[in-house]
Amino acid sequence: MDRLLHDPELCQRLIDRLARALEGIEGQSMRFMEVCGTHTVSIFQSGLRSMLPEGVVHLSGPGCPVCVTHDSEVAAFIEMAGREKVIIATFGDLLRVPGPGGRSLKHALAEGARVKVVYSPLDSLALARDNPGDLVVFLGIGFETTAPAVAGTLLAARMQGIKNFCVFPMHKLVPPALTALLSDPDCKVDAFLLPGHVAMVTGLEPYRFLAEQWRVPGCVGGFEPADILLALCRLAES
Repeated sequence: MDRLLHDPELCQRLIDRLARALEGIEGQSMRFMEVCGTHTVSIFQSGLRSMLPEGVVHLSGPGCPVCVTHDSEVAAFIEMAGREKVIIATFGDLLRVPGPGGRSLKHALAEGARVKVVYSPLDSLALARDNPGDLVVFLGIGFETTAPAVAGTLLAARMQGIKNFCVFPMHKLVPPALTALLSDPDCKVDAFLLPGHVAMVTGLEPYRFLAEQWRVPGCVGGFEPADILLALCRLAES
């Protein structure tokens, strides 16, 4: 299946289909925005952007949870990292995010703060178990897809009686971000490419407002080149 979704012949057929669909659109153009960092990576890694028909304009949306982390949040967990008997557990990509004055967790780590990089929320729970005299604070970032794993880790902490563990929640929701974009008169978006893994968690209902309130189509798509092209075809044909 993975090979099929990367098949050049299939992708070319979908590109041709997209070009034909554009002929039925006023101005023969479509400005679409993807709102997931995984889509962004796939589009650029596959070279898909350069192969899109003339008239298809790709805009990148707020799909990276690290990129949308607020200065005040960065300042808060840097302050926590400086406290005694506190261990900060975080994903590695948060280390370099600058806060006020350009300071980051990497600076705090260099100054002696106890900051540990983990690969899953459960790793931070193991850290708390191994350091019973310290409070382990997991920095919870992400969108709807990462929230269940963090919630599951909190439930596991309760079931295992681990009391020196907590979460600093910074999870974001995709629909309010889309509302903010559409409310901006300078934002010219004709359609949204929506993330498949988020829709697996939330379903389609949270996105119906795009068409009902704003008359802007959205299509949920997977992350392989053919997935993305098929979603763009559906958007253009809508």
